[in-house]
Amino acid sequence: MHQDLFQSPDYFLTDELLTEEHKMVRDAVRQWVKQFLSPIIDDHCQRAVFPSQVIPELGRLGCFGPTIPVSYGGGGLDYIAYGLMMQELERGDSGIRSTASVQGSLVMHPIYTFGSEEQKKRWLPKLATGELMGCFGLTEPDFGSNPAGMLTYFDDDGDYIRLNGAKMWISNAPFADIALVWARDPEGKIRGVMVERGMEGFSTPETKDKWSLRASATGELVLDDVRVPKTNILPEAKGLKAPLSCLSSARYGIAWGAIGAAMDCYDTALRYAKERVQFGKPIAGFQLTQKKLAEMITEITKAQLMNWRLGVLRNEGKATPEQISMAKRNACETAAHIAREARQILGAMGISGEYPIMRHLMNLESVITYEGTHEVHLLITGMDITGLNAFF
Repeated sequence: MHQDLFQSPDYFLTDELLTEEHKMVRDAVRQWVKQFLSPIIDDHCQRAVFPSQVIPELGRLGCFGPTIPVSYGGGGLDYIAYGLMMQELERGDSGIRSTASVQGSLVMHPIYTFGSEEQKKRWLPKLATGELMGCFGLTEPDFGSNPAGMLTYFDDDGDYIRLNGAKMWISNAPFADIALVWARDPEGKIRGVMVERGMEGFSTPETKDKWSLRASATGELVLDDVRVPKTNILPEAKGLKAPLSCLSSARYGIAWGAIGAAMDCYDTALRYAKERVQFGKPIAGFQLTQKKLAEMITEITKAQLMNWRLGVLRNEGKATPEQISMAKRNACETAAHIAREARQILGAMGISGEYPIMRHLMNLESVITYEGTHEVHLLITGMDITGLNAFF
């Protein structure tokens, strides 16, 4: 069983930028990860099984929709507190953070932002506790980076609609009680539809044989003439801008989360380098090892400061999608590089299940891709600073 000895790096004293509430929230999640998640996560990853027992615990900790108002079952917290939660969860495992991110940013957030009052009261409190679990259906077999090309559609059927199409690479799909599916209405406009498990023609086959996010449940959404009440359509979600705004919310959480994984890899490599003796001294005493460790802590510190500033802007309503995009790309690239460097410091032990580094490295290969690839985010920044569209 893995013993979690993590000590958080804070080279620029970023804790001094946090409120007492921020630190209390972060420390509660950090302690839970150490006591509850770390002892079981490696075994679940090896077996490619989602640890479903974490769902009520995540609900109890307030990790589902922490920024949603208390009146709807959320935590009423600010975006820095939310980011710190995601940082600590992904320090434990990217797949567990994905479960929380999808529930909060991609299901609860759009219901709160685009839903009717009846829809908010119906779904949000149960989603906040984990009594209901949700997923977000945007990506299609032929349309990932180009969601505007989606083929999923619905036709009018009186008080109902008939929904047809398919979504893939959907986190939480195999066990989700509800799925927010994005589809074209009869006029071609993109709408958000809440599909409930048990509706005839709706199935969620699980995606098998993954080398990444092995402790996360991933699946498809198959929609074969599913009859859905019109009352399940989010009234204020009209056009592609709605799902893209949800992606900005999710990307914000990823920016914090990926650095949590980087922090865990750095902390593991630093501890190992101090203990591992070669040629008569700890390998931490060799120049090339110190170079790796020094660059790791530098990049982590830069990302911590970027995330904190982005959180301040988000709290003030000033954070742009382009700023969130940059932070997501930076965090993912930084974390993946640190994981690879940490793996090298550990040598052969770096691929062992005794240490978390290879698990983080495999997970980060997915985190780099979902919610916008590295290249897509580069082009988002490029278009923002030049005013010219290089996507097509």
